[in-house]
Amino acid sequence: QLQLVESGGGLVQPGGSLRLSCAASGTIFRINTMGWYRQAPGNERELVAVIYSSGSTNYADSVKGRFTISRDIAKNTASLQMNILKPEDTAVYYCKIIARARYYSGMNAYWGQGTQVTVSS
Repeated sequence: QLQLVESGGGLVQPGGSLRLSCAASGTIFRINTMGWYRQAPGNERELVAVIYSSGSTNYADSVKGRFTISRDIAKNTASLQMNILKPEDTAVYYCKIIARARYYSGMNAYWGQGTQVTVSS
């Protein structure tokens, strides 16, 4: 079974940095896209950043220039480097991948359990 484990969340002061990591394990044939989403209390879950198998990326306007997504295809991991953090970045951050577990499987979406990021002085 394919599983995602996130790490790297925590409490940081405004202007600080954090690095989130997402590791996929289990039965994996191919990962297509890897991305990060976030959900703040009372808000809907929103896309933060995504990286495609081609290496191209897409970011929410609110994080452009501050966040950088990367992936290690060989290790089935993705990271989100977050710089110049703001209080409005406070949320639970979720890793999501689109992957094929077996060669005969269709592409499915898999979510991590989430990691809390709190930006506060």
